[in-house]
Amino acid sequence: MKSIGLGRRRLGVLALPALGLPVLAACGASPEPSLYTLAVRSGPSLPKGPRVVQLRDIGLPGYLDRKEIVRSSEDYKLDVRANAWWGEPMGAMLGRVLVIELSQRLPNSKVYSESGAITSDPNAVVGVDIQRLDADKAGAVILLAQVAVQFNRPTRSVARNFAITKSVPTPDNAGHVAATSDAVAELADGIAALLQT
Repeated sequence: MKSIGLGRRRLGVLALPALGLPVLAACGASPEPSLYTLAVRSGPSLPKGPRVVQLRDIGLPGYLDRKEIVRSSEDYKLDVRANAWWGEPMGAMLGRVLVIELSQRLPNSKVYSESGAITSDPNAVVGVDIQRLDADKAGAVILLAQVAVQFNRPTRSVARNFAITKSVPTPDNAGHVAATSDAVAELADGIAALLQT
């Protein structure tokens, strides 16, 4: 008797496609996410700076450490875009862009990332902690960051807090990413200036 019941269940499962029932359509496929990346912005070229600069891995708050773009953290909730993703981890992307931007701004310095393949004895080590990087109620992108530079020869350190606001050129995801790119570029300007001291 048990074998007959098992056979009926199998027949029932096999009969579903034969009846033309939309088995897979019920699952509902979500659209493919759009992938975004920060743009590298040029800035003023500064004459001085340490010979070798190491950028440490970027410190991020947990709410930004995700693949989805966080548009805002206002009103006690996160506005996360489900189908708008960063093309790489946020910390790695910020580090990559800042290394390129600092290299452009400090042509007489060799700038490399802590997590990259290059190892060298740095003359200065830059630490960056991002505290906020999303839009306010008006839609402008807010970047709050702490930056500390440790110079090795002679040993000394400097630190600065940054509060950067950039308006968005368009209200869509691309406009948000463009304003974020502008904010990161202004942060690179400030770090390059700190490396002049």
